[in-house]
Amino acid sequence: MRIDFAGRRVLVTASTSGIGFAAAEGFAAGGAHVVINGRGAAGVEAALARLPGSVAGFAGDLGTESACARLVAEHPEFDIVVNNLGVYGPGDFFETPDSEWDRFFRTNVMSGVRLSRAYAPGMVARGWGRIVFVSSESALNVPPDMIHYGFTKTAQLSVSRGLAKRLAGTGVTVNAVLPGPTATEGTEAMLRPDMDRTGGGFDRVLTDFVATERGSSILRRATTSAEVANMILYVASAQASGTTGAALRVDGGVVDSIV
Repeated sequence: MRIDFAGRRVLVTASTSGIGFAAAEGFAAGGAHVVINGRGAAGVEAALARLPGSVAGFAGDLGTESACARLVAEHPEFDIVVNNLGVYGPGDFFETPDSEWDRFFRTNVMSGVRLSRAYAPGMVARGWGRIVFVSSESALNVPPDMIHYGFTKTAQLSVSRGLAKRLAGTGVTVNAVLPGPTATEGTEAMLRPDMDRTGGGFDRVLTDFVATERGSSILRRATTSAEVANMILYVASAQASGTTGAALRVDGGVVDSIV
């Protein structure tokens, strides 16, 4: 299957590294014009230098209303929107303050709500579009040490499913992709305390994390950013026209379910 994005305008949020960068790279290689995003100008410029094809950057925290409004003013139309922006990290339920719950919700959920609300009408008017939410297996398998994170990922599934139904028959599909533990720079930062404590390298500590914290994994390893990006690229393609309202797992089998 050859996936062609020629002529498509694509936004990938939080795409200077990790899953977002891998997805942006795939879209650009497929001929799309891609706008990548990061919070700081330096990170955006560094990522642009590593990307092929027709690419542009937008620096701003899309977890805020002001940055979303500025993005829409600068780039009023996209054919494909990948809502990848998210924050994560462990925190005990009884020690996580309201401010962290608010920050996680604003960043992980409201960024995608605002951007989908802004760009979906144009997609509908043109009769074609793709909206993808990058959720997590934690939406279904809520981790007890990251409840505040899991609830935002579950909320994304509600938004993506409901929006798919709201846009029924328009030619615009809305889906969610659910990665499991993935070898990204963000995951390395999250596991840094364990690496410092044990003296182990990232690969070893990540493998141990999968074994101990995600013991139901069938893959028995973390996925790569490219493996997750492959699903994003497919579901954003013309070939995926029959898939909408779905939660598509790239979790290595962590979620112990046959559906």
